[in-house]
Amino acid sequence: MSTQTITKPSLTLKRRLKAPPGKVFAAWSDPEKVKRWIGHAESKALSVECDLRAGGRYRWVMQSADGEVHDVSGVYREVIVNEKLVFTWAWKSTPERESLVTVLLKPDGEGTLLTLTHEQFFDEAARDGHQYGWNSALDKLEKSLV
Repeated sequence: MSTQTITKPSLTLKRRLKAPPGKVFAAWSDPEKVKRWIGHAESKALSVECDLRAGGRYRWVMQSADGEVHDVSGVYREVIVNEKLVFTWAWKSTPERESLVTVLLKPDGEGTLLTLTHEQFFDEAARDGHQYGWNSALDKLEKSLV
């Protein structure tokens, strides 16, 4: 009998941002600031809710240029102000495909080194789609911090 472990796909992205950790953390935790950057380049935020505490829920609703609505939500598992966020991630369309996001913020001179790890993807296609989405959103985040 085999006891082989199946490893689910994951991704890790790193960005050096020209803003202190407190400002970057606020961009992830203040709904009005999240609206400025969440979603890929061709999308806009329709609504953002953040109950920022361990066990609190968040919900981000975005709309693509083609009108398609993307609704993601989850639960904050860990919140360390200005340092770390860990939260579950599940699209309304596929709630059974829950994954996990960890955002780490480290001071880097006058800026911040952001490391985003998104793990436990359903498959490589899901990981690849999220890699595009996160990179595009992080581009927008970077511009929103200026």
